[in-house]
Amino acid sequence: MIRHPVRVHPSAEPLPREEQLAWRIAELAADRTAPVPDEVADMVVNRVIDNAAVATAALAREPVAAARAQALAHPYDPGATVLGVPQQQRTSPEWAAWANGVAVRELDFHDTFLAADYSHPGDNIPPVLAVAQHLARRRGLTGADVVRAVATAYEVQVALVRAISLHRHKIDHVAHLGPSAAAGVGALLGLDAATTFQAVGQALHTTTATRQSRKGEISTWKAHAPAFAGKVAVEAVDRAMRGQTSPTPIYEGEDGVIAWLLDGPGARYEVELPGPGEPRRAILDTYTKEHSAEYQAQAIIDLARRLRAQHPEAADPDRVASIVLATSHHTHTVIGSGANDPQKYDPSASRETLDHSIPYILAVALQDGAWHHVDSYAPARAARPDTVALWRKVTTTEDPEWTRRYHSPDPAEKAFGGRVEVTLVDGTRIVDEIAVADAHPLGARPFAREQYAAKLRALAAGVLEDAEVERFLDVAQRLPSLGPDELADLTVTAPPGVLDAVRTPEGIF
Repeated sequence: MIRHPVRVHPSAEPLPREEQLAWRIAELAADRTAPVPDEVADMVVNRVIDNAAVATAALAREPVAAARAQALAHPYDPGATVLGVPQQQRTSPEWAAWANGVAVRELDFHDTFLAADYSHPGDNIPPVLAVAQHLARRRGLTGADVVRAVATAYEVQVALVRAISLHRHKIDHVAHLGPSAAAGVGALLGLDAATTFQAVGQALHTTTATRQSRKGEISTWKAHAPAFAGKVAVEAVDRAMRGQTSPTPIYEGEDGVIAWLLDGPGARYEVELPGPGEPRRAILDTYTKEHSAEYQAQAIIDLARRLRAQHPEAADPDRVASIVLATSHHTHTVIGSGANDPQKYDPSASRETLDHSIPYILAVALQDGAWHHVDSYAPARAARPDTVALWRKVTTTEDPEWTRRYHSPDPAEKAFGGRVEVTLVDGTRIVDEIAVADAHPLGARPFAREQYAAKLRALAAGVLEDAEVERFLDVAQRLPSLGPDELADLTVTAPPGVLDAVRTPEGIF
């Protein structure tokens, strides 16, 4: 691995293109000499399955239906597939990336990587796959090309997330996704570094937005934001291939992203990327979700399930005086009471708000001993009087040790959990803690291929025919060896009536 120093350079101190971070990213994408380890290819397959699972469960949700309707208004030949729709019904690749990206992100249920910032690296897959399907025959693209491209995109996003905090400056985390998706598409197409360099710059420039999309009353835009970044990345690559250029240097410029949106003119970062010929292994450091909720709630749901089994009294609001979760700064201030968002305690809040409310999630998981992507967010469930009573007794606090572990560079020490202390009205204290979710690679029940396939089968129940689920699993597990004519099979088709169950108002298209 090579550590690349990154800082602001005044216009009077020109920074050579070859020393710019966007160029380093582009060089990585252009390097075709690096081998793809078997375990990396296997994990790419897992995440393709994971994306299909969570997207399938969301096909009848309104934001997904709206994005799908927009995409289908842009038919294209050869085009790319749209999840849920018969594969012969193709759309323009950037619109397929949009529709599929919204479907993947809607339930907040796919993979994650947390470090200096947040990310859902699986958001890179829809744009890469859409372009691959569209250009498969014209450019002879194969499943192996898709695997390499996805691994590259993960590498870039994980590197940026490790090194550069966006949330500290209230910039939405998709600002790291635009460049990674552009790099992934560049790697897929075998573009030279000069072309991908321009695409990375354009993608970053057009995907910087504030974190208000994840603050207070969280809207349906939360699912659209990463899909927008993927769509923009596809368009940026297209423009770059046509010779169009980007603001330069996009990161390090005097009026660039770092100087004005991040740590300012005095900022110093080090971004670590693989050297020439070095495998892209960052996907192995990421982790998926067993539960449909913000990642920092995953371990807490597992802890609540355990407490429910061992101490059912902790779920009774008449017996509980208070529940305090000591956790990291991130968890406390983003999804905890430290966010100072009254909406996190509002029974009428949106689903998007509730899945970012650890007080709500902890209360429901304590009472139910389980978590469900639909039932746990139902308005009637959120408004249940005993739940509201328990919910209002839950607060969070930052513990410096949990914050330190959250940021630890040592994977064996890094933690996303916390310590729960339940105080009963009779003075009894119940204390328990958890470091990582059960499904985490270091957790009690790490996810492997079996669990990814089971997740798809469970979430597809009542949405897809069993035969369609098994067909998709067969194709996805053969991804590294798929030929150009088989890439279009990497989609799912819902039976007649499933997609018609939700209607959206007519728009412009």
